Amino acid sequence: MATTRKATTNWEGSLFEGAGKVTLESSGIGTYDVSWPSRAEEANGKTSPEELIAAAHSSCFSMALSNGLAQAGTAPTSLETSAEVEFTPGTGITGIKLTVRGVVEGMSNDDFVKAAEAAKVGCPVSQALAGTTITLDAALA
Repeated sequence: MATTRKATTNWEGSLFEGAGKVTLESSGIGTYDVSWPSRAEEANGKTSPEELIAAAHSSCFSMALSNGLAQAGTAPTSLETSAEVEFTPGTGITGIKLTVRGVVEGMSNDDFVKAAEAAKVGCPVSQALAGTTITLDAALA
């Protein structure tokens, strides 16, 4: 069964002087301020498209890895995943670095890294970002 999720942004003004608010409509969990300076300079309490992509990627990857490990009979005790999305003004997103540390009983570090690589390829957000260089740093905690 397919699902659809929705977010809406209200933007006022020009790119450099304007600002907006992005609302997570499907979950209803909040509205967040966005602006060009929060995207290209310091966040200063506002989010950016890249931070939202990082949130989507880290959570999707964690789900994919958790599922892959469970299907292999070694469900994780915990996974700590971060995604760093690099944005260069005038160029765009130039790379994403996934970092994961896992606690998985009875699994070697080499097998964990292989499972993480498979999750990186199989994660739907990774697939949506095809064409972007995605690096992975995976190890057991």
